[in-house]
Amino acid sequence: MEEFLKSAGYGAIFALSFISAMGLPVGAELALIYGGVLASGQVPGEGKPLQLAVVIIVAVVGEVLGSAAGYSIGRFGGRTLVDRVGKYVLLTHKDLDRAEAWFARRGEPVVLFGRLIPLLRSFVSFAAGLGEMALAKFALFTVIGCVVWCAALCSLGYSLGGSYKHVLNAFSFAGYVLGALAVVAVVVVFWHRLRAYRTQRALGDAAAETEV
Repeated sequence: MEEFLKSAGYGAIFALSFISAMGLPVGAELALIYGGVLASGQVPGEGKPLQLAVVIIVAVVGEVLGSAAGYSIGRFGGRTLVDRVGKYVLLTHKDLDRAEAWFARRGEPVVLFGRLIPLLRSFVSFAAGLGEMALAKFALFTVIGCVVWCAALCSLGYSLGGSYKHVLNAFSFAGYVLGALAVVAVVVVFWHRLRAYRTQRALGDAAAETEV
């Protein structure tokens, strides 16, 4: 990733920010930190350093546009996707109705603070679109969260300069811990969704037999 950022510069920061915000976790957190490091001018052999303000702006634009893409996928393709593959991921239209109602009540803090949580932040936009959160609210809190996130990480990298590798090592360790917790969470959620899905299927079958 370091070589990609050194060679592509702002383009790499934009691409990684966009892809991550759209819903594919690609390590954009480390890219933003390293973008700040490159802006500090303390990386040997990097050539002309990047500008911190431009790094932040490019990252924010990439994050916002990627978030809009993820939201659009969830909003306009979510229910069609459930029709096609819902049974494989244990989702029903009733689940989408609940998600929509939940986002209508609590969507703002989820979109805002979800942007500040590694890994989870990559899926916030799709979930908000799937829950049909109001576009104006989504856009407002997305921009706020993205500005805070990008400015904080880029500024952190800038302040670290040449000592950034110590922080990257800490991030790597934290990544393993978060990965293990994510696996446990996925297992628990899958077990819960399997029970709920089987219950809904049973109720649907019973209702169909009653109508017959």
